[in-house]
Amino acid sequence: MSYPCVAIVGRPNVGKSTLFNALVGSRISIESDTAGTTRDRILYPLTVGPRTFDLVDTGGLGLVDSHRLESLVEGQIERALASADLLVLVVDSREGPTPHDHAVARRLRPSGLPALLVAAKVDTDRLEREMPSFHELGFGEALPVSAKNLRGLARLKEAVVDRLPPPAEAEGESGAASAETPHPAFGLDKIAILGRRNVGKSTMVNSLYGDDRVIVSDVPGTTRDSLDIFVEQGGDRFIVIDTAGLRKTAGSSDDPLEFYGHLRAERALRRADAVILMLDATADIGRVDKRIGALAMEEHKPCLIALNKWDLALARNPGLTVDAFQPYVADRLPGLYFCPLAALSAKEGGNVWPVVAKARQLARQAAKTVKTAQLNAALARAQERRSTRAAAGRLGRIYYGTQVSASPPTFLLFVNQPSQFDKQYQRYLAAQLREDLEFPEVPIRLLFKISKDKEVGRYTE
Repeated sequence: MSYPCVAIVGRPNVGKSTLFNALVGSRISIESDTAGTTRDRILYPLTVGPRTFDLVDTGGLGLVDSHRLESLVEGQIERALASADLLVLVVDSREGPTPHDHAVARRLRPSGLPALLVAAKVDTDRLEREMPSFHELGFGEALPVSAKNLRGLARLKEAVVDRLPPPAEAEGESGAASAETPHPAFGLDKIAILGRRNVGKSTMVNSLYGDDRVIVSDVPGTTRDSLDIFVEQGGDRFIVIDTAGLRKTAGSSDDPLEFYGHLRAERALRRADAVILMLDATADIGRVDKRIGALAMEEHKPCLIALNKWDLALARNPGLTVDAFQPYVADRLPGLYFCPLAALSAKEGGNVWPVVAKARQLARQAAKTVKTAQLNAALARAQERRSTRAAAGRLGRIYYGTQVSASPPTFLLFVNQPSQFDKQYQRYLAAQLREDLEFPEVPIRLLFKISKDKEVGRYTE
């Protein structure tokens, strides 16, 4: 089932991303007064009443980019226009129709696409009275909207639904998709690709997508937003999340766009089912790589370590193997020692599909549950092999354990004294459970609860 596409377009800095976020009800796109903040196409499946459609935020038409990425941004806009069923042309109510707006209108008119003219930033009644001046753009009456004050959004949504293609054309012969009909992107595996700048994340996304879905450039920091990309291969569907390349601690950045890019990358990690930590096989593992690995562990996310630019690494060292990398990675990223490694060449498309397949396998591994008897048998063996350090003449003792959730696998342990189980013993215990149970390559979360009565909650067959 395909869904209509509604593209938000306009010149730079008229409030497209702010309107996009207001319509979807979440800060998906980065909002900034800096012209050209949005570079890639940002898509979100939105349901309004009985209709579901893809809402797309685009870069500014006619952008003059400080990094000379205008042609790449324009290419993304052209792709959005090519797939659009309806345009939402945004203008700035406070500035009135500008020559740049007229240039945008002239460019859009030959497309023949139906369009809604939206005047953004209408925060006062006085500005609303200026709406007739936008008639000269040739797109009819401008709908007044204030994304900041949530003014006019309901009316805009109704207008969008009214202008969508008939359901029989857009959503299949069975008729309109209802609010109960899930968009194909809902409920799918989400795999976030994270890494330092220029490591090849966007190149990998384009290789999976089979087209230039996101901008790829040698300019550091080209990707700013976190982009959910719907990928389908042979009937199999999943989401890959392209993220901004991380450079330094988000809170220390003087660039607000970089700051928000970092925050969205971290948010992408938290909502992902699994993470691909992309490393440059031709470079040393650095502080940024370690920071991303630490974030993955803090969130207990399944993590695949992908060694990109493997073709270049082999050219330097023809005898190189992935196994030879294992001790080095374990030394530099000790918290990820149990995570699998894989080599790929994103630029050449080499091994990109198996890497994603392995990441999805990790997500399924983390979603497993084990029987209570199996868990407690493993806990008993772990305590027999190694006890906690004695403190005040006492040893830590686990009376009983149960799995309370999955993704990540989370175990609640009833013990005599939680403080007896230090970080070192917790790492040991998690490693033993990974070995004895069915979680060999994913992080485990342990929770401790005091139980003064060692018989309370004890499992009996």
